[in-house]
Amino acid sequence: MTPGSTRNGYAPGRLTVHSEPAKLAPVTRALRGAGRKIVLIPTMGALHEGHRELIRHARRIPGSVVPVVSIFVNPLQFAAGEDLDRYPRPLEDDLQVCREEGVDLVFTPQVEHMYPPGSETRIAAGPLGDELEGAARKGHFDGMLTVVAKLLHIVGPDVAVFGEKDYQQLTLVRRMVRDLDFPLRIVGVPTVREDDGMALSSRNAYLDPEQRRAAGVLSRALVAGTSVSARGHDEVLAAARGELASEPDVEVDYLELRDADLGPAPASGAGRLLVAARVGSTRLIDNVPVAF
Repeated sequence: MTPGSTRNGYAPGRLTVHSEPAKLAPVTRALRGAGRKIVLIPTMGALHEGHRELIRHARRIPGSVVPVVSIFVNPLQFAAGEDLDRYPRPLEDDLQVCREEGVDLVFTPQVEHMYPPGSETRIAAGPLGDELEGAARKGHFDGMLTVVAKLLHIVGPDVAVFGEKDYQQLTLVRRMVRDLDFPLRIVGVPTVREDDGMALSSRNAYLDPEQRRAAGVLSRALVAGTSVSARGHDEVLAAARGELASEPDVEVDYLELRDADLGPAPASGAGRLLVAARVGSTRLIDNVPVAF
């Protein structure tokens, strides 16, 4: 066998797909025992250029790295009336993206694998889980942290990579890893954007051409706000609100300025400007760093 490989579960340079936790976990354990560094990229599929950048970032981490991409549409993250049923699931396209990006291991569990009958234990996100996105999507972050905790336990990575587009998610995952003493490092990767600045998202596919044009105001509003950060908090928010008001078909849920850990906005130092809005029936989020 090739050094670091395991029988019936991993072949360097060839994509191997596992759907059962009990079959993937021994493979990653054996790879770690052979000195390989496991890097997990958790996704819900519908992979786009932003996901490709997460994979590429994972591959650039120093050491003998084995990227593991998980593809699982987690029902616990969706409230009643949200888009669970219509969420895109182009598995064959996703696997091709993984092949093109040199991924060796993909984990594609079914719901019954992740939540067997009788499964009741959940992770509580804490107070931040009820703010920002959590205020509009009750229980969303409890469900997200629950599945991330399970993925970390199954895969046992040295590093897990998340995009900064879902900044509240990234912040809460970091807190969970710290608070519950998970033995790994969480890495955030800057948001990948389209040519007009709009953040890449699987939900962008729901937008018709006119909605897509209107949705570009979210990133423009964030740029407008950060461009006047030297003038203080009020000017940042006023500039961003002014830009958002130029698109009446965009229904703003929140525009908030927080510190880098999503606490109150700092008087000086690193902050985060965050926005969420609906365009038609599609909910979109975006954020950027801002310095004071």
